[in-house]
Amino acid sequence: MADKAKETAVEEKKTAKPRKAAAKKPAKAKKEVVETVEATTAEVEETAKAPKEVSLKESNPEKFLKDFNWHNYEEGIDPIDDGKLEEFEKLVAANFVDTLDDEVVEGEVVYISDRDAIIDINAKSEGVVSLNEFRYNPDLKVGDKVEVLIDVREDSTGQLILSHRKARTIKAWDRVNAAHDEGTIVNGFVKCRTKGGMIVDVFGIEAFLPGSQIDVKPIRDYDIYVGKTMEFKVVKINHEFKNVVVSHKALIEADIEEQKKEIIGQLEKGQVLEGVVKNITSYGVFVDLGGVDGLVHITDLSWSRINHPNEIVELDQKLNVVILDFDEDKTRIQLGLKQLNAHPWDALGDELKVGDKVKGKVVVIADYGAFIEVAEGVEGLIHVSEMSWSTHLRSAQDFVNVGDEIEAQILTLDREDRKMSLGIKQLSQDPWTDITKKYPVGSTHKGIVRNFTNFGVFVELEEGIDGLIYISDLSWTKKIKHPSEFTNISDTLEVVVLELDVEGRKLSLGHKQTTENPWDKYEAEFAVGSKHTAAIDEMVDKGAVINFNEDISAFVPTRHLEKEDGNNLKKGEEAEFQIIEFNKEFKKVVASHMAIHKEEEAKIVKQAAKKQAAQAEEAKPTLGDANSKLQELKDKMDGKKK
Repeated sequence: MADKAKETAVEEKKTAKPRKAAAKKPAKAKKEVVETVEATTAEVEETAKAPKEVSLKESNPEKFLKDFNWHNYEEGIDPIDDGKLEEFEKLVAANFVDTLDDEVVEGEVVYISDRDAIIDINAKSEGVVSLNEFRYNPDLKVGDKVEVLIDVREDSTGQLILSHRKARTIKAWDRVNAAHDEGTIVNGFVKCRTKGGMIVDVFGIEAFLPGSQIDVKPIRDYDIYVGKTMEFKVVKINHEFKNVVVSHKALIEADIEEQKKEIIGQLEKGQVLEGVVKNITSYGVFVDLGGVDGLVHITDLSWSRINHPNEIVELDQKLNVVILDFDEDKTRIQLGLKQLNAHPWDALGDELKVGDKVKGKVVVIADYGAFIEVAEGVEGLIHVSEMSWSTHLRSAQDFVNVGDEIEAQILTLDREDRKMSLGIKQLSQDPWTDITKKYPVGSTHKGIVRNFTNFGVFVELEEGIDGLIYISDLSWTKKIKHPSEFTNISDTLEVVVLELDVEGRKLSLGHKQTTENPWDKYEAEFAVGSKHTAAIDEMVDKGAVINFNEDISAFVPTRHLEKEDGNNLKKGEEAEFQIIEFNKEFKKVVASHMAIHKEEEAKIVKQAAKKQAAQAEEAKPTLGDANSKLQELKDKMDGKKK
């Protein structure tokens, strides 16, 4: 580092004299001015030294203090008579510039060497500017006017150092600030692309052009602008970070605003205008009408149903549109494309009528049905209830898919409201037509469980033929609270037709009727008074439940759970029970354990009473004995009387 500094000092020493000599050549041009200034200075100094007859300080002290120029006094100049000084200052001001730092002045190139340019800025000496600062101007020559900044008053050799580059930067910022404050248009060169936009050279300052400020329409290729010179407006300056933001869109918007006012003033409903597709969204298309944007909603693009606007239009496409509506300020304009063509319903043939068969394509499916396009822009609805004769409603997707070509029958046709309802099931025979032959009362069939309700199960015997099994007809013996406890959806059940209502299209089915009623045999087996052994299966409110088998359960009231020792039976205890109530119709069985030992007690009591009675009977005297004894006693009484 020390060697390098030494070499630099030697080099500067070698070049100092040539530079100083070069700077002195144009100094002759100012020789007369310098000599005049020096003469004037000498004269002023001699005048200041000469004695005066009466000074202002002595003659009028108050005025002296009031008019005293302290600045001049500090520099050693007598403030009493400064006429010569004023003349000197005027002369200097008229011929030389003030060489203060950071001041931009205009100078003239008076000499060009291999390394530097000598610039006359009308100071006491010429200044030096490195030729590197003029690389943008290779044609620089003597006599050219250039702007420079007084960078250093004097270097180590006493040379005035100037900077053209710094002067250009200061002037560039002045011009940028002025363009921003006054809103003037500036030219800029697009240097390159960067993240989010472009870098633009404006007056030598790198400014940022956001992608959103290039044009009023979205830009897909930024590279086409690189290397171009364009007009811009300075829209933002950050002095702290020295950032400049420019906009080309602002200029376009200004022009468009004028066009917009003119177009908006002429807008009328029903008017047809030519526009260009500016943007495509999922809900519609924005069309540029020449400075004013309007929206064509997806439903106004085509009489036919479409999934996305790009099926109809593409970006930058020119097309005619009709004005449907606009707000009071005419800032929101609703446009239409399909309205330029006649409505397809108007072209629908008069020969088409209810009952006719039509073919069409499924375009939309909803839970409640499917829309069929029978002609371009003409759709009919097939409700899910018209897709099958089945009374069990399902989703339309169970029958058709989007894009399917199907045949249907016209059920209703309203040309005024442009509505049409269709049906598929009408193309096949109604299964209820010969229902009495297929499913007579008492016949047995198999069906598929399709749905549950709280009161029963719907079973489908065939497509369009559904029957209901009431919950009470599911099992002879089981007490079912909900059908899901007995069967599952899609299970196959064997059923018997119990009732048939052709007019009401209703079938009443039974499942338990496919087997014999076990309660017929249980009525004898579990008759009142019969005794059976079982264990307490469950304790319930007010008693307990015991199971004699899979079909028969009995309820035991709490008081009938009493054992001989006075305690009640508990869950799991096995004991003998007596049936005290049996109801086949309501499948009700009531049993008692207490009745068993109470009956035994009754027998014992009865037997004891009988035995006691027998003993009493044996001890009882006969009637004959009583009479004989009574006669003996009478005879004795008669003998005593005699």
